[in-house]
Amino acid sequence: MSFELPTLPYALNALEPNISQKTLEFHYGKHHQAYVNNLNNLVVGTKFENATLDTIVMEAEGGIFNNGAQIWNHTFYFTSFSPKGGGEPVGALADAIKKDFGSFAEFKDKFSKAAATLFGSGWAWLVKKQDGTLDIVQESNAGNPLRKGLKPILTCDVWEHAYYLDYQNRRPDYIESFWKVVDWTEVGKRF
Repeated sequence: MSFELPTLPYALNALEPNISQKTLEFHYGKHHQAYVNNLNNLVVGTKFENATLDTIVMEAEGGIFNNGAQIWNHTFYFTSFSPKGGGEPVGALADAIKKDFGSFAEFKDKFSKAAATLFGSGWAWLVKKQDGTLDIVQESNAGNPLRKGLKPILTCDVWEHAYYLDYQNRRPDYIESFWKVVDWTEVGKRF
């Protein structure tokens, strides 16, 4: 199986001014592509040569895991956005957020703090636990909550390559802009 860079559901400039075309050219076009290229080279001759990304995320270690999980994580992240994003979720996801966090504002604050306080590189995730409740978790590097039996609903990439061209070291400013492009319709389908 040969992995390919998935096509974005929007143009490279569609998320401006929140996420610039230049950032997407590097983050999606170079970083995401590099993980695809690396994984294709690493899996040759291994038990993962014909595996799905889900299998790689759940079972692999080392470089195969790191590159496979980064493809999975980035694809999930990029497909969470829309040029018409922002606002708040509706329906079942909105109800679950209110039940488990008190309000959307409280959820947004807790999620933003998780993203802002993750030391180094990694991801903040909204996840659904096996009991059906929602939680916010931090994962370092290529970490993915699937490995802990959690269902990913939303993620924020806090590797510097996700925001440095637009926001330099101002991670909180990037996180605030992140909320303006979240596609709650797409995210709600994951719930």
